[in-house]
Amino acid sequence: MKFGVVVFPGSNCERDMADAVRLHLKEECVFLWHDQTDLQGVDCVLLPGGFSYGDYLRSGAIARFSPVMESVKAFADKGGPVLGVCNGFQVLTEAHLLPGALMKNSSLRFQCDAVDLIVENNHTTFSSAYQAGQRITLPIAHGDGNYYAEPEVIQRLEDNHQVVFRYADNVNGSVNRIAGICNERGNVMGMMPHPERNLWPTTPANGGNWTGDGRGVFDSILKFALEQVG
Repeated sequence: MKFGVVVFPGSNCERDMADAVRLHLKEECVFLWHDQTDLQGVDCVLLPGGFSYGDYLRSGAIARFSPVMESVKAFADKGGPVLGVCNGFQVLTEAHLLPGALMKNSSLRFQCDAVDLIVENNHTTFSSAYQAGQRITLPIAHGDGNYYAEPEVIQRLEDNHQVVFRYADNVNGSVNRIAGICNERGNVMGMMPHPERNLWPTTPANGGNWTGDGRGVFDSILKFALEQVG
């Protein structure tokens, strides 16, 4: 399977995404530059975290106009899997590939912490490796992670089971504690927590107490691809 990681000016998690693919999944990964339209025949597009275009105007507001995004939209329209993490989630909402918007955290501060999530829907391209209701821990690092959408949109997301991950606690003010959503088709997902930053278990003495909970997101994508082939 071939993955493509989109790189905007200001992206800072593209290497982490590539490591998740190359070191954990042992699959091929290429970088897709913001000013190019050729997706190089990838099977999955990853939009990483960071501060694309310096977060001017709004987070992701300028990145949506990058030439590469027209190709990403066309790829998604054909059913290709697209995952946006943190700033990538913000870009997906600005590009209208996902509904809603990411606003300033309710604390009005940048938040960097490990948070607990609940797996709400494990029947998606990005979550099938988890159990429904499973509690996992992932890091967050964002100032604009407060998910908002109009009440009717929220109701539709809930009714259609498009909420994939939910914060166990309301860490940033997001409506219904929403941490990650997918589109109606289920091939596009955005999430604020970083699965690529919790792939390998560590001990507190080695810089953290991680469990590898982020692996499920990438394992799920690979599982989906293998099922499509088989």
